[in-house]
Amino acid sequence: MDNRNISNLLTIAGFASILGSIAIWASQGGQGKDAETRAHGERFGIFVGLWAPTFFILANRYNRAALEDGRKIFEN
Repeated sequence: MDNRNISNLLTIAGFASILGSIAIWASQGGQGKDAETRAHGERFGIFVGLWAPTFFILANRYNRAALEDGRKIFEN
């Protein structure tokens, strides 16, 4: 798998993390019977949402690597 494909995959994973966070928060955060269950759902939704910046940063790094690989091909 080349760097461009990895970058695209990580970008999709970042957006999936955001959507998953919203889904978890909506389904578990507001559906709990007691305050502790609702708080757990909210915290878990936030935890999953925190993955998104990591995926986007990694996608950016792999995108830069793909651009550098492309330049090397044209230089040789």
